[in-house]
Amino acid sequence: MEQTIQVKTDTVMLAPAAVQAVRDLLAERKMEAGFGLRVYIAGRSCSGLQYGMALDNDPGEQDSTFESDGIKVIIDNQSLEFMRGATVEFVDDERGKGFLVDNPNTPPACSCESSSCGN
Repeated sequence: MEQTIQVKTDTVMLAPAAVQAVRDLLAERKMEAGFGLRVYIAGRSCSGLQYGMALDNDPGEQDSTFESDGIKVIIDNQSLEFMRGATVEFVDDERGKGFLVDNPNTPPACSCESSSCGN
């Protein structure tokens, strides 16, 4: 597995495998050059933050846009507050394949047996 060096940043970056996966998706779906990967916090559960992702070409006023190895990364400013310095990874192993977010800001997950989850 590739080793990612975590650098403190205010942006959300894509690991090399994630960059290639986004490029492959854009090519497969024949999407033009303006598209990028939108990353957002979709909710929170007992296991921590839940993330959503989509291919998008229409950043809004409440979005920040970064570039990671030539791929546009779009994130709404509210999600960015919880994801500064995060890296989006792509894994393809015996457990399956998909995008994962390595977020240094993730608060500790609580136990589902606890009534103090605060969901």
